[in-house]
Amino acid sequence: MTIFSALGVASTGITVHRKWMDAVSDNITNINTAKPTSEDAFEARYVIAEAVDYGTEFNGVQVGGTVLSGKTEGRLVYDPGHPLADVEGYVRMPDIDLGSQMTQLMMAQRGYQANLSVADRAQGAYQAAIQLGRNT
Repeated sequence: MTIFSALGVASTGITVHRKWMDAVSDNITNINTAKPTSEDAFEARYVIAEAVDYGTEFNGVQVGGTVLSGKTEGRLVYDPGHPLADVEGYVRMPDIDLGSQMTQLMMAQRGYQANLSVADRAQGAYQAAIQLGRNT
């Protein structure tokens, strides 16, 4: 693996982890999004990561897509004062676990930081190699 390919692989990891953090932050943002009981609840979004041409010179990872949780029923919450409450006083809330989302956010953040560290080290090695060429 050359320095340039290390930068390329790290940049693909940075992109995937950024998109993962975006999806998790969207889920956390909508954790209290109420809907009328006649509508579907907000569905959590998840990022699918896949290898890019594994075993070739073009290594890395990419976002293969996003999927929805499929949990449209959500959970019914009794809140008769809410403007979207039905005649019985219920609203539909998403079925999203904050603890799970925070764990995913921490994993995505650590992966993002690790890939940034690899890119920084590869850049440092590249700059050191340029300096060697200048000093000869």
